[in-house]
Amino acid sequence: MCTYWVVCGCGGVQTCGVWGGEYAGCVRVGGRGAGCSGYVGVARGHEWVCGAEAGRPGGERPGPGACARRPAVCAAKLRPRALPGFPPPRPAPSPSPSPRALPAPAPQTPGRRLCRRPEPLQGAGATMHIKKYLLKCLHRLQKGPGYTYKELLVWYCNNTNTHGPKRIICEGPKKKAMWFLITLLFTSLVCWEWGVFIKTYLSWEVSVSLSIGFKTMDFPAVTICNASPFQYSKVKHLLKDLDELMEVVLERILAPEQSYGNASKALNSTIWNYTPLVLIDEQNPHHPVVLDLFGDNHNGSAPGRTCTAQACKVAMRLCSLNGTVCTFRNFTSATRAVTEWYLLQATNIFSQVPNQELVEMGYPAERLILACLFGPEPCSYRNFTSIFHPDYGNCYIFNWGMTEKALPSANPGAEFGLKLILDIGQDDYVPFLTSTAGARLMLHEQRSYPFIKDEGIYAMSGTETSIGVLVDKLERKGEPYSQCTMNGSDVPVRNLYSDYNTTYSIQACIRSCFQDHMIRNCSCGHYLYPLPHGQRYCNNREFPDWAYCYSHLRMSVAQRETCINMCKESCNDTQYKMTISMADWPSEASEDWIFHVLSQERDQSTNITLSRKGIVKLNIYFQEFNYRTIEESAANNIVWLLSNLGGQFGFWMGGSVLCLIEFGEILIDFVWITIIKLVAFAKSLRQRRAQACYAGPPPTVAELVEAHTNFSFEPDVPGPGPDPGTYPDEQTLPIPGTPPPNYDSLRLQPLDIIESDSEGDAV
Repeated sequence: MCTYWVVCGCGGVQTCGVWGGEYAGCVRVGGRGAGCSGYVGVARGHEWVCGAEAGRPGGERPGPGACARRPAVCAAKLRPRALPGFPPPRPAPSPSPSPRALPAPAPQTPGRRLCRRPEPLQGAGATMHIKKYLLKCLHRLQKGPGYTYKELLVWYCNNTNTHGPKRIICEGPKKKAMWFLITLLFTSLVCWEWGVFIKTYLSWEVSVSLSIGFKTMDFPAVTICNASPFQYSKVKHLLKDLDELMEVVLERILAPEQSYGNASKALNSTIWNYTPLVLIDEQNPHHPVVLDLFGDNHNGSAPGRTCTAQACKVAMRLCSLNGTVCTFRNFTSATRAVTEWYLLQATNIFSQVPNQELVEMGYPAERLILACLFGPEPCSYRNFTSIFHPDYGNCYIFNWGMTEKALPSANPGAEFGLKLILDIGQDDYVPFLTSTAGARLMLHEQRSYPFIKDEGIYAMSGTETSIGVLVDKLERKGEPYSQCTMNGSDVPVRNLYSDYNTTYSIQACIRSCFQDHMIRNCSCGHYLYPLPHGQRYCNNREFPDWAYCYSHLRMSVAQRETCINMCKESCNDTQYKMTISMADWPSEASEDWIFHVLSQERDQSTNITLSRKGIVKLNIYFQEFNYRTIEESAANNIVWLLSNLGGQFGFWMGGSVLCLIEFGEILIDFVWITIIKLVAFAKSLRQRRAQACYAGPPPTVAELVEAHTNFSFEPDVPGPGPDPGTYPDEQTLPIPGTPPPNYDSLRLQPLDIIESDSEGDAV
């Protein structure tokens, strides 16, 4: 077994031990004043605690030098530990070897149990150091920098690297004022220039650079459409009632007197009742008269009154809420008015026809494309991708790059471009729907949707149109320099053209935004734009007010501005600049044999089935392989900003970045001192409010003692004090002491009063 004795005394703690019955020597582990308070030892299987830390049963505490015992784990060697609040004990130096030195303890043998005390926690010391460090930091913060405002300002002026503040401190009064004004003036000038530079930098201006490159380029995608969206022979049954009504309207406009008797002709008045055409007589501008083309008066004029298109304006009447709210869309030309009215009515008809039937009513590729040649390689209509465009019907795209790799151009020049011969079939045009004859074409990037109505060009029939192409690549900087997007993912508008698997474009965004407003305001979608899933196109039968709603939304400036603000341009764009030239084709000398060959190839007929008014020849090619790159870059970058800020600061005040750091340090110290003063002021204010308020001057010490002293030796009145039973019967109560001396001398009195008192005493 291991046994230890702990002896406590004023000089410290002596620990002696016996290992295996042999004397192991004594080790002094130190003491702390009288009673070795706060140290422990292990003896006979118990832990002994000395001095103030030794506890006894019943809550009594032993005096200095006493020891108490509590159970502990026996240890192989003494490990004194310091109690909280006392420094750790210092081990005594090992005794020098002597002849009487005791042998070392024998090694542990089998069957002998070695007991150890638990090790103290390793993280306790680190936690204590952290607490001390934080406490020092708190005291340092409470103390502050140790300067006053004036001392801090003087120190800064003496030690800063800027020149003005030093002269303010070192010079005389007049020069001090002069240097103060100069320093203040130049400081204000520097701050103003800094503001100008920072404002210029935050304006995010860009500079445009133009570079020219040369390389082999991919041939652009080419979209070709017919000016007429449908073959009249296939849509005639759908437009029969509308065409008859159109003929009567034209007769009424051209010859109102002769056609008035035929106004009651059997017509489908349902179409006319929704959006009729009217004549507005403005002979009296303050009281215009509105006349229906079929003779109905809407403004109280005499029945049967007529008006020609030359004397009156033709307008379209649009009504909603069962005709209670109406508006008139005026036109300066009757031709334009009739065309817009017919297009609106045709839109109502075609919106109710399934899309597959509309495709079958358009011009098929095998009849539109007669011949194709790309460079030296022949091609046909099978190399084109078909899409349906509401304005132009079936359109065909060459080299779109959706399913195959884009075709490169081998060399610039007309011999290495795309050559096409088209038959637009002008004889089968819809008479009132299309007033233009020709082919509509557009050049665009691969995988982009062709907005051919806005960006396309016409090729006239009976001519050969040559188109030389130059490429411009636009690279915009992006936010915050410009409002552009890479792929449209950050645009808050659902792209309705994503079903075509095409890339983002601002045209797709604007049209998708308009269709979204159309659905929200009119409860239906317009026929000319893609339709979201679950929605329906507008028509007179299901949505009788759609024409009024569409016209109002189309004329709304707020709607256009909303869509323009929501949509963004693409950061990377490719534009194709075209140089167009035309010539008659075929010539009169070669017209006969060319038309015979083309008729034989397409219709297997020996007769000529083609005519000059339906033939279009196209040559599309790169003029050169040079391309221009228009790239945006930041006009004012961070290097420009820092160089200008530093240049102005150094020029006007001779400063640098370190001077700014010094100034920042002074500001922090100023704020630090201010906070400490405010805290001290708040504390003093709180203490003053907590003190008792006296009506007169505060009492003296003598007055306070007199108020609590028993001068007449009267017995104490029982009151709220100690219980009389505390004193035994045989023990008398304590006798009050003599009265205290007079302490009036401690009161501060004026000097003249003191002198008068001393003179009276002398007398």
